[in-house]
Amino acid sequence: MEFDIELVGKVGSMALINQEHDDIDYNIIARIGRSLHPGMIWVTSGAAEIGRLDYLQRTGVELVGDAEEVKADYAAQGQSVLMTQYRQFTDSRYGLRQILVEHYHFNDEAKKEHLKNVLLRCKGQNAIPIINYNDPVSDEEVRKMEIRTLRSSRGKAVECVDNDETASQIACLVKPKYLVILTGVDGIYRNKNDSSTLIREIRGKDVPETLEAIEYYRNFCDGASRTGAHGARAKLGYIQEPIKNGTTVFIANSRYRLNDIVAGIVPSTKIYVD
Repeated sequence: MEFDIELVGKVGSMALINQEHDDIDYNIIARIGRSLHPGMIWVTSGAAEIGRLDYLQRTGVELVGDAEEVKADYAAQGQSVLMTQYRQFTDSRYGLRQILVEHYHFNDEAKKEHLKNVLLRCKGQNAIPIINYNDPVSDEEVRKMEIRTLRSSRGKAVECVDNDETASQIACLVKPKYLVILTGVDGIYRNKNDSSTLIREIRGKDVPETLEAIEYYRNFCDGASRTGAHGARAKLGYIQEPIKNGTTVFIANSRYRLNDIVAGIVPSTKIYVD
């Protein structure tokens, strides 16, 4: 099977934070950065939370006010910090290109095609795209209204409620061999409170059988790591479209190197069609 690029990856907000010290987990970003090379596309959460930590460290207080406005302000401050960290730890021979997306980039055919071409050009230009949702200029009420309008006229719409969905939509655009979603745990569990119940593989002999298996294992998923996140059940929903295109998906812990995850030498949940 032919693929456009090697890998699309995504890391969640809380996977980038050292919660014991309430600071960025520099080891995680260093591990990711050192694994990146042209032919990969990286979707990163964390701007809002890292912006919050940066603001708190500089002022000694947190912002107060409307929750959406506070999130936008933190995200605007965190974007530069986040990109600085990726730049510090990624091989200096490679260019990094920050690309901020919103839901309409995936709901308009012309915008989708433009975004796809921007992303695919990076490999030949020795660059790595670093993608995040554009929270600083995204108004939730406007977004919801636009999504409702699209759904009423088309029957469906991409919402990009979190970066798991964003990463899966990027994977649909560029058809990678692998989609790797990094979290704070080793993968999908039958019982999230029992690490011995890690589901190492979800697969089927063809696409329908694999999708059926995914739906079965969604029944074991509940909860999320933070407010606004949608958890493992949502992840298994979002990755179904890339699976249809032949992409192999890994849900894995951010403490592991990308190469080790793809090679299958560390614990993860691997989802694929035989």
